[in-house]
Amino acid sequence: MTTQRTGARQLNPIDELAELFTGEGGGDYHGEAVTIAAHMLQAGARAQAAGASNALVAAALLHDIGHFSGLIPDRDRVAGADDHHDDRGADWLARWFDGAVTEPVRLHVAAKRYLCAVEPDYFARLSAKSVHTLNLQGGPMSEQEVRDFEGSQHAEAAVALRRWDEAAKDPQAPTPDFEHFRPLLESLVRP
Repeated sequence: MTTQRTGARQLNPIDELAELFTGEGGGDYHGEAVTIAAHMLQAGARAQAAGASNALVAAALLHDIGHFSGLIPDRDRVAGADDHHDDRGADWLARWFDGAVTEPVRLHVAAKRYLCAVEPDYFARLSAKSVHTLNLQGGPMSEQEVRDFEGSQHAEAAVALRRWDEAAKDPQAPTPDFEHFRPLLESLVRP
């Protein structure tokens, strides 16, 4: 397993992720009723309960990693603007994981835009924060964007991830801790 240097210590990738979840992950999730870590853990648990592949469970678990402040350059911290956490998170995770994990992460915002365009009732299920960010992210897809998205290799996985994402905001839901997912993540880290 590769290691990443953080400060004066060497951390393996899974330990680095664990620190994010237990540290900054305990903070506010943009006004939602759960922390960002609880949201991501719930999404991973929902994927696992649905029988998703290990790679898709990992993608669901890590889909919002790009929201962590250490991954957002100061120039991208503009109030009222899209922070591109989908691309940022996928690019950061690509150091350790292959496309089966990173590409659904990259496409989960596009999947929200897609679902709002093709399922009339999907928009009504969005939280107030998701509606706000949808507008920042370009709103529902155009017909051409829908066709392009549907032709993407990871579109189906991204749509599944997006459904777990929107449902993973329940402060009463039983939520496993990060260690529950450690063996699964370790099995997916590239040598």
